[in-house]
Amino acid sequence: MISVELRQLRYFVAVAEELNFGRAASRLLIAGPSLSQQIKALERDLGVVLFERDRRSVALTAAGAALLPATRALLAQADELRGRAGRLAGSEPVRLGYVSWLPADLAARTSGVAQVHVDPWVAPSHAQAARVADGGLDLAVCWIRTEDLERLGLRARLLGADRLHAVSRDDAVGEVAAADTVVLVDDDATSWTQWNAYAEELVRDTGARVARISDGGITGPAFHDHVRRSARPIVNSPKGQTETLPAGLVRRPIVAPRVYWTWSLVWRADEVRSAVPAVVDALCDGVGELGINAADAWLPASDPHWRPTPEAPRPQHGA
Repeated sequence: MISVELRQLRYFVAVAEELNFGRAASRLLIAGPSLSQQIKALERDLGVVLFERDRRSVALTAAGAALLPATRALLAQADELRGRAGRLAGSEPVRLGYVSWLPADLAARTSGVAQVHVDPWVAPSHAQAARVADGGLDLAVCWIRTEDLERLGLRARLLGADRLHAVSRDDAVGEVAAADTVVLVDDDATSWTQWNAYAEELVRDTGARVARISDGGITGPAFHDHVRRSARPIVNSPKGQTETLPAGLVRRPIVAPRVYWTWSLVWRADEVRSAVPAVVDALCDGVGELGINAADAWLPASDPHWRPTPEAPRPQHGA
């Protein structure tokens, strides 16, 4: 008897569409070796070779090409079955992913609207947005650029905003101008894609200095070590907003301008299930602008929630 997991069939379709194990693994958000092992296990269970592969190329075999349409149809039927089961249960489930922040009253605000299942897999903003685009999630709370929304076929509404602060040694306290801060950019673009894009715009617009690192020190103990070695305060990322600082370090409000980071709720532009926009409305209605477009506030121009106004023009540092 053949025993095949739906997960393996999704992997097969992804590799067949990408014809590249690296791109397929990135799309599926799994490690390349794990994807290769799962495909080999599927081939072993089915008793056929699905791909011809060498170091330079990947191609479907005749058997793989013949099985691909049936696999897609089977996955579509599985998704339909899952949807029907949700409706029979009284409310179709909505899968929600996040990065490091969720509204404290999420359950209360969505009660009676839909069964919102918060996905336990915490991943960076760009990864969660990609999961929504691929159908792995229905919604995600993340930071996203307008160009990413267009590229991925997503829509976004403002759900929350953090006013970022700087961290310095405690021999200096009080407000600090954005131009007098340092912003860290990490070489690990896989983990810090969105933060790095945000940081580059912050540096360009405010005159803050950039420091390029390769140790993952955007947050956590490595971040604290960078602060201790720095002559200037360092801008704290949203992931470090609520962490406890070690002795000898202090938080300092950033001014001129006040620096904001937004949390968007994103979903697919072609979403057809009414439960998803219903959850969006339940969570986002009444949120307001949260101060992000005040005259002394800063958002990157790539942020979909930035609104240019005569009172809040885009800073032109160095112009």
